Amino acid sequence: MSDTENHSPASSAPRRRPAMLLLTALVFGTIGIAWGAWWAIEARHHVDTDDAYVAGDVVQITPQIAGTVLAIHADDTDQVKPGTVLVELDPADAQVALDQAEAALARTVRDVRTLFATGASLDATVAQRQSDLARARDDLRRREALTGTGAVSGEELQHARSTVSAAEAALANAREQRASNHALIDNTTVEQHPSVAQAAAKVEEAWLALQRARLPAPIAGQVVKRSVQVGTRVSPGQPLMAVVPLDSLWVEANFKESQLGGMHPGQHAVLTADLYGSKVEYHGRVVGLAAGTGSAFALLPAQNATGNWIKVVQRVPVRIALDPEELKAHPLRIGLSMVVDVDRRDPGDGQPLASAGVTARSSSEAMPSLADGARQRVEAIVAANLGGGAVSRSVPVAAGPAGHAPLAALR
Repeated sequence: MSDTENHSPASSAPRRRPAMLLLTALVFGTIGIAWGAWWAIEARHHVDTDDAYVAGDVVQITPQIAGTVLAIHADDTDQVKPGTVLVELDPADAQVALDQAEAALARTVRDVRTLFATGASLDATVAQRQSDLARARDDLRRREALTGTGAVSGEELQHARSTVSAAEAALANAREQRASNHALIDNTTVEQHPSVAQAAAKVEEAWLALQRARLPAPIAGQVVKRSVQVGTRVSPGQPLMAVVPLDSLWVEANFKESQLGGMHPGQHAVLTADLYGSKVEYHGRVVGLAAGTGSAFALLPAQNATGNWIKVVQRVPVRIALDPEELKAHPLRIGLSMVVDVDRRDPGDGQPLASAGVTARSSSEAMPSLADGARQRVEAIVAANLGGGAVSRSVPVAAGPAGHAPLAALR
């Protein structure tokens, strides 16, 4: 074997090292260039944070009247619909108050009817007193004409004058009574009389108190934080439970202050939840920015002007709305952790985030008005006590709830 053949493998190894180093440098250089291009084109426009959590409305169920709890129809984790009765209070006191108010309204309507009837009677009395006065004056004039003839005595003439004076006083008294009565009934009707309106307001107040013995769910959602027990004496404003509408949640993403530049309302965001992992993505939209950092609204705000100071990067809550359809497909719960990525290339609404307007939002469905039922009850009582007199009763009668007739004259 020749010397060239013996040293060939050893001599070729040093020649391969520069090639491998060059290849390695080319690979890493290509990766670096690719990463730099990706960052310049795509990544630098995105900001992300894992300091984000699901938030939502927590609608407190509180009584408007004091009472004792008779029944509870919902517990924690129950799903409820708007109008579902959650808690019932003892209605006995409210029912007694309503009965008293209705009796007072009926009595007031009859008293006011009496005022109207008395007005017509006083008008007739005034006309009668005027006739009496005219007759007395005629009698006095005839007797005064006969005074010189001796046909009428002085005593009879004096009696005629006294009769005229008495008739004038009776007429004045009748006119005063009529004026006093008309001061109470002029420019009004029985239904619109102030006394009737005041008694009607008492009935409405008692009616509302009775209806409020039943506490309905104002929105659809899930019951949480039930603290009330049967037999508990509750007071107005005391929290009994809460309802969370899980179909209208949002995310509060706490971005660093250095990440907020170029962020606008309306920009799109991609979110993932720890609950489902990265396989499930939510697509949201930036809708607002908090008025200050989290530390500024803390129970004990930081006092940076005292003691030693260390600069800490602050975070500002950014509100991100979620797609309701995606929420329906993959439900979330309040407080769950989220990862948020916002694309700042999206022009959004074209305004800086700090100057964005208020986003109108309501999470409560419309509830039926209790006042309508109260007015129907009042109008039914007024109609039942108007009777068949000549007073104004331009109110249609129709079948109503609880045996009462809804009318349309009071309001």
